[in-house]
Amino acid sequence: MKNFKLPVGVYAITDSECSKNKKFLDYCEDLLKGGVQIIQYREKSRNLKKILSEARDLKKLTQKYNAIFIINDHLDIALLVDADGIHIGQDDLPIKEVRKLLGDNKIIGISTHNLKEAQKAVLDGADYIGVGPIFETNTKKDAGTPLTLKFLEDVQKNIEIPYTAIGGIKETNLDLILSKGAKSACLISELLTAQNTYEITKRINDKIKNWKNK
Repeated sequence: MKNFKLPVGVYAITDSECSKNKKFLDYCEDLLKGGVQIIQYREKSRNLKKILSEARDLKKLTQKYNAIFIINDHLDIALLVDADGIHIGQDDLPIKEVRKLLGDNKIIGISTHNLKEAQKAVLDGADYIGVGPIFETNTKKDAGTPLTLKFLEDVQKNIEIPYTAIGGIKETNLDLILSKGAKSACLISELLTAQNTYEITKRINDKIKNWKNK
């Protein structure tokens, strides 16, 4: 998608395993009510029928809140529900092949773990990249070794497309991410395990948005 602008604020990702038995659509709506403008459906332990059903439900909810809806990994699901885009990993189908099926008017994001991968993502036509894991995280079992803030600095200086920071980001270390120039941050367990997902999402989302004016 030409000239894609990643929303400033929280980049939300679903993860029902860490949501403390909250109902799926309930916590998703809490995220959206809290100001999230982009949400990625990522449920690794679901079967495909369940994934399709929940993706359709979440697509309707994101339309209600005028938010961007991204599907993780599953190109077939993204096409079936007419998602706004897809987020892939380094071991998934190449960006150029995904673009052939998804088209020029959809968003493609990809996870990157070093500057070389980030630069290749730009050349291959990614619309945005995920940068991480920045800190230690237990949410994604195969996230890999934390990259520290140095990677964020490298991306900020060398990569022109939008990026979102991910991996072990909490309200307590958010300032470190923002101080390096990040304008989008993925927080998963921090939001979904909270007693009140709406309140913490709004607080953190507002902080990120206000930081850009400093």
